[in-house]
Amino acid sequence: MKKYPIGIQSFESMRRDGFFYVDKTEHIHRLVSTGRYYFLSRPRRFGKSLLLSTIRAFFEGKRELFSGLAIDSLADDWTPRPILYLDLNSRMYSEPDSLAQELNKHLEIWEKQYGDEFKDRALEERFYHIVAAAHERTGHRVVILVDEYDKPMLQAIGNDPLQEAYRNTLKAFYSVLKTQDEHIRFAMLTGVTKFGKVSVFSDLNNLNDISMSAMFHDICGISERELEANFAEDIGLLARAQEITEEQCRAKLKEMFDGYHFECGTPGVYNPFSLLNTFYKMKFGSYWFETGTPTFLVKLLRLHNYNLNDMDGLETTADVLNSIDAASTNPIPVIYQSGYLTIKGHDKVFDTYTLGFPNREVEVGVIKYLMPFYTPVSESKSMFEIKNFTKEVERGDADAFMARLASFFADIPYELQRDLEVHYQNVLFIVFRLLGFYTEVEYRTAAGRVDLVLKTPGFIYVMEFKLNGTAEEAIRQINERGYAAPFAADPRKVIKLGVGFSSKLKSIEKWIVEE
Repeated sequence: MKKYPIGIQSFESMRRDGFFYVDKTEHIHRLVSTGRYYFLSRPRRFGKSLLLSTIRAFFEGKRELFSGLAIDSLADDWTPRPILYLDLNSRMYSEPDSLAQELNKHLEIWEKQYGDEFKDRALEERFYHIVAAAHERTGHRVVILVDEYDKPMLQAIGNDPLQEAYRNTLKAFYSVLKTQDEHIRFAMLTGVTKFGKVSVFSDLNNLNDISMSAMFHDICGISERELEANFAEDIGLLARAQEITEEQCRAKLKEMFDGYHFECGTPGVYNPFSLLNTFYKMKFGSYWFETGTPTFLVKLLRLHNYNLNDMDGLETTADVLNSIDAASTNPIPVIYQSGYLTIKGHDKVFDTYTLGFPNREVEVGVIKYLMPFYTPVSESKSMFEIKNFTKEVERGDADAFMARLASFFADIPYELQRDLEVHYQNVLFIVFRLLGFYTEVEYRTAAGRVDLVLKTPGFIYVMEFKLNGTAEEAIRQINERGYAAPFAADPRKVIKLGVGFSSKLKSIEKWIVEE
């Protein structure tokens, strides 16, 4: 049986213990032979740690681990190099001295190897001298690998003084990558986000950011080509376990886990963690989303009172996607870089990118996760509520459906009351997006209103919502503008719903049903 490397981040362990490995070493050869300084941003659990571990094994000269892989026949130089490997993923950074403690731990390890004459100096000074000492004592220039360089900054989102302290510490520490150029053979930083402008990366202009490079679009994750070449038998086994055809199985895998685009025009990439878990357990599931709830995402969205309707179909620029400013009020870059949005299209004339949810796993996960933060419904009960919504619209019970929807506007959190229009639209976005997974929903948002068409096997609902308007005005608009006319020839029953929402009462005030 194939041994799936779920949760294994050590390349050496994977190869020695017989775990399956999708060969990415051609990419690694291109990196080490054509450049020296790199940065790569990818979502969590996408294989960044494994990538750095593989690069580490290469520079340690462990050629036996690469037998049968692409780089074995491509690389000429297998000379072992001194390696400084900094992993910032192994702790919480909740206290002001957490980062300094973590950096000091690594520095002490390196000082035992290369000398501690400068152990009483500042953190960045010690790092500076360690790089030079490693080169001088081994006769080989140093390889520096930093895993999850941005974790302290991410965990400090919302705490401006702590984030500024971390930013200043890391900015000075990472500046060694530029000031000690003569002693460095290769350096790579990976993380979820790129803090730029006046932040950590402001002085590191020697780093080659390959996050949106078409050449390296599948350096992490699994491409369609790799899926077919490495998992054809697994797809057959999964199809039989789920009692579907192999064609249906491929379509389901694509719908659930494919769709990540890190540059426009490149093929989609599958989420490797969800894909491997699906093959191991022989059933589909939201494996990636469930292993790391996006609390920082909710922090950002609520902090900036973000209109959720803008998340899907948003247009932005490459500059925005490539880097975030720690002081920025735009949550989209960090949400994109974290894997909750991806590139869906590119306007070459204006050089703008359109974003959207990459796949069903992420879309369902995000919307379900957001519901308890915007409505009085707990996470454990959210799907029961959506199930009840769906049953009510399927049987044509518009009044029951509206009564349930009205309850979603009760107990609006205080911090969301400063802009009731945005909150109103956010609740509707969440409800109808979730309903759309089980019924057919088409809706359009504009300032102060939501037009909705909801279709079930037996009914078509044509709905108009009026913020600070009356239900009578809403139903009149449906009739005067002929919103129901396109469905006149449809055999399903058409139900028109006019809804008035009062910001003063903070609730749905009235609704009118016409059949």
